[in-house]
Formats: sequence, structure tokens, C-alpha cells
Amino acid sequence: MSKDDLTRIRQGRRLRKRDLEEAESKVPPRSHRFSTVSDLEIEALYTPEDVKDLDYSRDLGFPGRYPFTRGIHPSMYRGRLWTMRMFSGLGGPEETNRRFKYLLEQGETGLSVAFHFPTLMGYDSDSPMARGEVGKCGVAVDTLRDMEILLDGIALDRVTTSMTINPPASILLAMYIVVAEKQGVDRRQISGTIQNDMLKEFIAQKTLMLPPGPSIRLIVDTVEFCTREVPCWNTISVSGYHIREAGATAVQELAFTLADGIAYVEACIERGLGVDDFAPRLSFFFDSHIDFFEEISKLRAARRMWAKIMKDRFGARNPRSWMLRFHTQTAGVSLTAQQPYNNVVRTTVEAMAAVLGGTQSLHTNALDETYAIPTEEAAFIALRTQQILAEETGIANTIDPLAGSYFVEALTNRIEHDAWQYIGKIDKMGGMVRAIERGYPQAEIAESAYRYQQQIDRGEKTLIGVNRYVTEHPPIHTWHMDPAIEKRQLERLRAVKEARDAALVEACLRKIRDAALTKENLMPYIIDAVRAYATVQEICDVFREVFGTYRDPGMF
Repeated sequence: MSKDDLTRIRQGRRLRKRDLEEAESKVPPRSHRFSTVSDLEIEALYTPEDVKDLDYSRDLGFPGRYPFTRGIHPSMYRGRLWTMRMFSGLGGPEETNRRFKYLLEQGETGLSVAFHFPTLMGYDSDSPMARGEVGKCGVAVDTLRDMEILLDGIALDRVTTSMTINPPASILLAMYIVVAEKQGVDRRQISGTIQNDMLKEFIAQKTLMLPPGPSIRLIVDTVEFCTREVPCWNTISVSGYHIREAGATAVQELAFTLADGIAYVEACIERGLGVDDFAPRLSFFFDSHIDFFEEISKLRAARRMWAKIMKDRFGARNPRSWMLRFHTQTAGVSLTAQQPYNNVVRTTVEAMAAVLGGTQSLHTNALDETYAIPTEEAAFIALRTQQILAEETGIANTIDPLAGSYFVEALTNRIEHDAWQYIGKIDKMGGMVRAIERGYPQAEIAESAYRYQQQIDRGEKTLIGVNRYVTEHPPIHTWHMDPAIEKRQLERLRAVKEARDAALVEACLRKIRDAALTKENLMPYIIDAVRAYATVQEICDVFREVFGTYRDPGMF
């Protein structure tokens, strides 16, 4: 844009100011201040002046090319739609397997496994630590036998599977590999994702087992092993989702997630891996909250920032190393128990933002997830929401349709600028691990969550049905676990322990213990152990014995 053009716009802006004052004298603004859900202040109008420094080739470019602001694929959804991946995990492996098959029959295109808390924390269903939790918030998986049932009848060479698992991620991946082998599927053919992101656990979700150092050692072991042996597997899903759900702003979610990604890349390089050998298999996981334009801008900024980080900071040369590929989940924290059918609308808006932001994979929350694991009917509606967006609305027919919007580009730039400020502070602290040890990201998130709740309480932010348009709503049907499921799970675990070769299991665990005391990669030993039907807890107990356990300092 020429200087003369900008001069004319500035002149027009002065006239607009006069028009605006006149209009507001008759109809005052609804609020003295407008801001995003993350509290970034928003102007009434954006013009070319707000993006006057934008350079198309440098800042936007074309889809499929650096800096990937407009998407990572040249054709995006015109070639292939995003993967529709509904979060599934309820009761025992049998119930979850039935849910998998039901959703695949309804058009789901990828699996996503939610494990119950004992598995997430590295305990078996018969542990005293698991009492009252078996199968409640996800599926119980104690041994390879459970994984065999979970994936029964599902061709692992034709479906991708995402597993939300962190401390015992290497064990669940090992089980998946062995089940694939039993199906006759080579490990080089299987594809999917383990979350395997412990840093965000220390920051936000708090399913903890080992201290940060050994946690990262196990993660790098999986990256190194998969780079060599399971080349189609996404080795880490660096997760901002749980950071956002804990109360972070969009900027904090972006900054802390990318800072976690930087820490993992540094750890892998320190192990001796070539950056272009493993970086193409790193993936990310973002939240899509209710503020439509803020979320789209965050996702566009994320791609641009990661491309710069990988190219300029780490010297990656393979364009696939520069690409930020990500899964998105609509914001569970935005759902309300009051007037639960409103949640279908919220999820639809959030899913639209994820699609317009260029996600590769999407999980839409069910309307009842604020109460419990979704019922089949609620999961059905959530899946149909994605399918309607994909096939009826036309929003998937052109790539990055909001590019060039003065508002969206200005907001993308603002979010990127603010996120770089956070990353700069973390770098000065010595990196993300040091920042976590100092409690920096935890304190920032706690402050943001508190500020947002105050805004809700004061009515400065609206939640329909909660602080505005409040009405009573009759109860809805929710999922409840049959107590017989826990009994069946405990009986199966006991039967597996009785039937297996106890001496072989002990020998496998001893080899894991010996290798853990060295710098040897643990994955081959873990695979041997799960093949012998060692349990999740038996292997994790070895980790706890060798590496120690971590207790959260309880900052919030």
C-alpha cells in the first residue's frame, strides 16, 4: 500500500471519529471496553493502517510453504478433510471397543483413547490407589490383554490412533506395537500419536509420576526409538490444551506450548539425534475456545512461530520440520452444566474456529461432558457437528478465507508478538524446565484464571445460562458406569497374572531396571515386558524405584 493510500486512510479515520462520536451520542456503546475472552483489547474498527507493515511473502505466503501461516498443505481441505477423532474411553476395554466401532460406523475417521486415572498415573486397577477410579474417566488398561480387547476387530494398518497418555506413554505405545504385530501389521506401517508431553503435566494437568529429568529421558527414548523403528508414528503431541483448560490465556497457551516444544527439541538434539530426522514427527494439540477470531488468529500465529523456531533457532533444513501439524479439541472448560444444550452451539462455534484456523484433526466435545463421559447419543451429535461443518457449510472449500482481514491479521500479529515476549522470558530463565521449577508458567496461569473468574463474577464477561438469561433446566440423561465393569477388570487382571510366565516377567523387569541405570534406550525392553504381560504398574514401579517420584509443590 502506498504512502498516499495510507494518508487518505488517516484522513478518513479523522472523519470516522467525528461520525462515531455523533453516533455514540445517540446510542452509547454496550461496554466501555471490548476485549477477547483472553482480555486482549479490541478496537471498534480495523483498517489497512493496522497491518501496514504486513509483507505477504514474509508473513503469510502460500499454503504449503514457509512460514505456513495459511496452512501446511497446498490444497488443505479441498484435498482431504481433517481427521474426525472423538475422544473415547469408558469403563473397560469392551465398552470402549464398542464405542470405537459405533463411531467408525457413523463416519469417524480416527480413534482417540482416553485412559482412566490409574493408568494415567501408572497404577493397575487392583492398586489401593485405584480404588473408586476404575473405568470412571476413561478406559482401564492394565496389561496387553486389555489392549488386545480394546483394539479387537480394528485394522491398525488402516486407522490412526491417538492415545492421551503421558507418564506411562512408552508402555502404552509398546502395547500398541505388540497388538499390531499380532494382527500381522509391521510396526513401520502403524500410524498415530502418543501425547507423551510431561512438561505440560508439571504446568497444568498434574498427572505426575517421575521428576522432570527422567520424564524427559523417557520421552526422548520414545522419539529415538520411533524415529528408527516406527517412522509413521507421531512421537509427541505437545499440548497446549490442558494449559488453556487450566485457565491460561490464548497467548499463554501458545507461548508455553511452543516453549515446551523447544525444550523437547533441545533434549533430542542433546541425545545426538539429527533435527530433521525427528522434527517432522512432532505434533501439537491446541484448545479451541469460544472467542472465534482470537482462536483462528492463535492457530495461524502458531504455525508461523514454529516455522521460524525450527528454521532459524534449530537450523532445520527439511520443510517438513518447519510445519506445525496439530490436533484441536473444542474447549471443555467453556461448557456449562446449566442449560446443557447451549453446549452444542458453543462446540459448533469452536469447531468452526479450529477449521478456519487450519487444524489437521478435530475432537468436538459432547454436550454432556461437563457432567460425565459422553453418552452415545451426545457423542453422535458432536460427531455430526463436524460432519455438517465439513460437508454442508462450505467453510472447507477455500483455504484460510479470513487472510487479509485487517482484524484477523492484526490480531495474529498481536498474539505472535505477545507470545514471543513470554518465550524470551523463559529463555532468560534457562529454558522451560527451569521456568517450571521456578513456578513461572504455573503462576502466570493461576493469575489469568483468577482474573477471568472475576470478570465472570462481575458480569464483565457473559456466560449464557450462568450469569445471564438464567433459567432452570430439567436434568439430562448422563452416562453411569456399571459396577460390574470394575469387578470384571479385577478378575481379568488376576487371571492374566496367574496365567503368564512369572519368571519371564521378572526377568524382563530386571532388564528394564538395569537399562534404566544406564543411558540405554528403554523401549526394546519395555516391548519385551508388555509382550510377557507385565502390567503397567509393574513397569512404572521400576521407573519409580530407579528415578524417584515427583510431588507437585501445590502452587495452585
